[in-house]
Amino acid sequence: MFKKFYTILFIFIYFSISKAEIVNQVKIDGNKRVSSETILLYGEIEKNKDLSENDLNKILNNLYSTNFFEDVKVDLKNNVLRITVQEYPVINQLIITGEKKNSTIDQIKKIIYLKEKKSFIRSYLSNDIELIKSLYASQGYNFAKIDAKINKIDEENLELLIEISRGEKTEISSINFIGNKTFRSKRLRDVIASEEDKFWKFISRNTVLNENLINLDKRLLLNYYKSNGFYDAKISSNIAELSKEGSVNLVYTIDEGKRYRINKISTKIDKVFDKKIFFPLNDVYREYIGEYYSPFKVKKLLEEIDLLIDENNLQFIEHNVQEIVNNDTIDIIFNIFEGEKNLIERINITGNNTTSENVIRGELLLDEGDPLTNLNLEKSIAEIKERRIFGEVKYNVKDGSQKNLKIIDIEVEEKPTGEISAGAGIGTSGGNLAFNIQENNWMGQGKKLGFEIQLDQESIAGEFSYNDPNYDFLGNSIFYALSSEKNDKPNQGYENSIVSGSIGTSFEQYRNVKVNLGLSASYDDLSTDSSASSSLKKQAGEFEEISANYGFTFDKRDRVFMPTSGSVISFRQNLPAYADKKFIGNTFSASKYKSLGENIVGATKFYLSAVNGIGEDDVRLSKRRSLSSRRLRGFEHNKIGPVDGSDHVGGNYSAALNFETNLPNVLPENTNADVGLFLDIGNVWGVDYDSSIDDSNEIRSSTGIKLDWLSPLGPMNFVLSQDLSKADTDVTESFSFNLGTTF
Repeated sequence: MFKKFYTILFIFIYFSISKAEIVNQVKIDGNKRVSSETILLYGEIEKNKDLSENDLNKILNNLYSTNFFEDVKVDLKNNVLRITVQEYPVINQLIITGEKKNSTIDQIKKIIYLKEKKSFIRSYLSNDIELIKSLYASQGYNFAKIDAKINKIDEENLELLIEISRGEKTEISSINFIGNKTFRSKRLRDVIASEEDKFWKFISRNTVLNENLINLDKRLLLNYYKSNGFYDAKISSNIAELSKEGSVNLVYTIDEGKRYRINKISTKIDKVFDKKIFFPLNDVYREYIGEYYSPFKVKKLLEEIDLLIDENNLQFIEHNVQEIVNNDTIDIIFNIFEGEKNLIERINITGNNTTSENVIRGELLLDEGDPLTNLNLEKSIAEIKERRIFGEVKYNVKDGSQKNLKIIDIEVEEKPTGEISAGAGIGTSGGNLAFNIQENNWMGQGKKLGFEIQLDQESIAGEFSYNDPNYDFLGNSIFYALSSEKNDKPNQGYENSIVSGSIGTSFEQYRNVKVNLGLSASYDDLSTDSSASSSLKKQAGEFEEISANYGFTFDKRDRVFMPTSGSVISFRQNLPAYADKKFIGNTFSASKYKSLGENIVGATKFYLSAVNGIGEDDVRLSKRRSLSSRRLRGFEHNKIGPVDGSDHVGGNYSAALNFETNLPNVLPENTNADVGLFLDIGNVWGVDYDSSIDDSNEIRSSTGIKLDWLSPLGPMNFVLSQDLSKADTDVTESFSFNLGTTF
């Protein structure tokens, strides 16, 4: 047996050696455009080197892989390596007909392989045609016809002609569901992105049949079912049936499966950790027992675990989730264990063509050389997103140069950061206008610049502001503001001019607690004539003031924009440092958000502000409190409370109580619009001197409907309101709107 083995081995070695031959000379034939030097380079061919049969095959493969040659022959005889090639013809000109849009033509040229000045490889043509069809299908042209013609110019050059007949867009005439027992079809149509073609949806792109949109629909439906307890739900198929030319009936088939509730939640902890740290989780778990299973609930519980890890400064800790399915319940087990002790070798940031890299690095809670923790990484990505200057933020963790060293790649997608908005309110006094322009990423440094102006028949006010949200790269912000206001009220016999400036900072002192500190200075000039009331004449003169302010905000909302749960509480106090007339100002606000049912979020908001003079000093006209139309809808801005003659002069106190809720299923979710109801209650009262001022203590209230719409042109807000109770001197506002866009 061994003899036979050694014989075979000898023969193999013999032929391997015998086939090898030293190359003394290389001859290349057939190349016209591609130089011989290029062929030698790509073929990895060296003279005076032994070449075996395997080496020749490698040369052959190398040359074919260049896509320069239609045919390649390699022959080695008498120490001469002969290479014979047949070059592909070159596409001298690419002509696309049947498409009028230059942008679409550019897209086509970008996605296909066969381009001008490149080799024409026939086998690639069919693939390019499919790519073009996919492009048109993504735009709703599902029956586009693509033909290709080849016009030979000479042996080396040709002309490629692509003829396109895109046809009509395929509109979705109806969307139906099969197998949905729990949720009505109407509700499921609101969940998906695709829309039925209706005349009022002329600006929507989602009424066109789109394969990518259908795949998104399937994911949205699956997420919706799973988030409502249907752990095993499947979207088994979707069918697009041609009903007539350019129109389809879209059908989704749903297998709901069982609906599961959460039976038990527990934590399994490694011995290396103190179990007492995680005892608070037991109270959190009890809130979810008996509820329908949802992956989003599991995610919230993981966030609670991460918070405990963060608070106790635990490093190199990992966790996973184990879900045990019983008959109609699910047991959830969170496994907490010691993970790999990885350090960050390098952080790479890409996509920031305009934004300085320092802006992004300043939001990171970890740095090169730090321990890598998933919690700090996730929080860092969230902080970058909070800047609202990027459309998308992606990250990837990969192995570094050594064991336990990791490289983090962060890719950002910049978006327009300029905002312009204009608003108006229409009421019994005529109305008011407002204009705002803001840049959220000034000079690519992440700084915010803003300018706002408000005006009505008798006043104009403007403010310029600057804010650096992370000036020291430690999460602390600094801001400046300069404002000016002019009130000209001849019917009341006075003019009032105010110029003020302020500077301040805010920082996170504890988890969810932000502290604000600031200084402000103002100049106030009030002049009166003989027609002014005696109370206003007492206020006449020039006044200077420097004051300090401080405050805090305790924010437990699940998210800053459109929260669904949690609360936020804030307090601010203003103290005089130097003033002709001294006063103390206090402002308190609190908001609570709570889910009231499927896709219904209720909000309760309270606001209280007070200002009081120190000693015998009266509070000046410009410092008195009022209520904006944002806090008390249905009433014009600062036009309720004490009046002097016919002029609203504000009071020492103002308060507002707001109840809001959205209305589900009024508009499809994919319209990016919310409709809601509100009830507002408020008042402005109290003056610190005797006069003829009408200080009615009647409670004001209003109700109405609001619409928030993130339109293709930008955010829009509309409010239609009706007062329920008011004083005779109040100025009401039945309709207001605000329009905005980005640049």
